[in-house]
Amino acid sequence: MDGICTLANDHVLDQTIALINSIEAIMGPEFPVCIFPYDDCMEQLAAAISDRPQVQIFADQKAIDYWDEQARRVWDTSPKAKQRWAELTSDPYYRFGTHRRFGAFSGPFERFIYMDADTLLLSDVTPIFERLETYDWVVYDFQHTDLNHVYDHRSPALRQVFSQQRLDQEIFCSGFYAAKRGTFNQGQLDQMIDQLRSGESDILYAMAPDQTVLNYWVMRSNLKICNLALELPPEEVTGCCVTSPHFVVKDNLAYDQGTRLVYLHYIGLSSGLFRQVCAGENIMFPYRNLFLHYRYWHAPHTAVSLTGPVQLHDAPPTMTQRFLRKIQLTR
Repeated sequence: MDGICTLANDHVLDQTIALINSIEAIMGPEFPVCIFPYDDCMEQLAAAISDRPQVQIFADQKAIDYWDEQARRVWDTSPKAKQRWAELTSDPYYRFGTHRRFGAFSGPFERFIYMDADTLLLSDVTPIFERLETYDWVVYDFQHTDLNHVYDHRSPALRQVFSQQRLDQEIFCSGFYAAKRGTFNQGQLDQMIDQLRSGESDILYAMAPDQTVLNYWVMRSNLKICNLALELPPEEVTGCCVTSPHFVVKDNLAYDQGTRLVYLHYIGLSSGLFRQVCAGENIMFPYRNLFLHYRYWHAPHTAVSLTGPVQLHDAPPTMTQRFLRKIQLTR
């Protein structure tokens, strides 16, 4: 069985509902979705999907614990990461819940597409599933143009582990990928732990923990990777991120120079921003109306009315805001 997975909790409820609605709108009301819990804060989300039989919250605690342990094993090989995290948090691992997406390798779907909660599905993904017949891993992004958020580009070990050609072609964003259940077995994971302990952990990028681990696992296992951004004809390739201002929205879909996007990733926008807008604050961000359409697509009568003057999400702080921040800093 094929399905789409995501990672969520109550803090990203609005984005998650928008994603689920977009999947239903594009793929139909019976297309299965599995939500992997970021943490135990899932009560509101569980209530919100209670009338969606096609949506489940992954509840196999044994599998969750297994992948938690695999993530800990990886990071326990990296004193450098632990030292960096100690500057930011008292937790032994940074943003540990992001690793919960690994549960899809033991999840309910034989083939799955993982989508971050802050994405919208805008095209039928059947062709992506079909690519899994000849590839082990399918992505569609431009992360290969920016190594810095995947590996520690300053590490002298990086190009000893992976050639520059592989780094230019195989790295990917962990916000959207297609794979199969059972992609990694215990033997592979154990072997990669040995390689990390031998010094390869130096190449991991500690500030994007799930992304660097997934890239390392996929590349070190020599999986057959397809990046549609590199393999499609140039005239068919589209962007995917809200940082691109040129997409044209028509009939609640987005187009890049006439070609429909597969998905739109609201990358870089905080979950708090979405909560504020869904509470009625008139804050403008890229492709806001498209998000709001899917957020309330299933229950349009619950849509909020935005009030007050338009605020830009990235506007500089007002004089009053600067004053209040100064007071807080001096207390």
